[in-house]
Amino acid sequence: CMLLDVSNTGAKLEVEGTLDVLQAKEFFLVLSSTGLAYRRCELVWIDGTTAGVHFVTADGKKKPAAAKAAAAQSAT
Repeated sequence: CMLLDVSNTGAKLEVEGTLDVLQAKEFFLVLSSTGLAYRRCELVWIDGTTAGVHFVTADGKKKPAAAKAAAAQSAT
């Protein structure tokens, strides 16, 4: 698949071929060739060969963008 857009809370993907692999409710998206950058994802929508996903936190809940931004700002 190709990463078309990414934010703190999710991503937009274009998948070549069938989207059957995305039919799982949750899956991992590997963002680097070394496998060191990855996100747990929840499928939100599919439109043709394009799909939208939300990133899921370790506790299984979607993290709001405002909370994530505040946490990042307080870490600096």
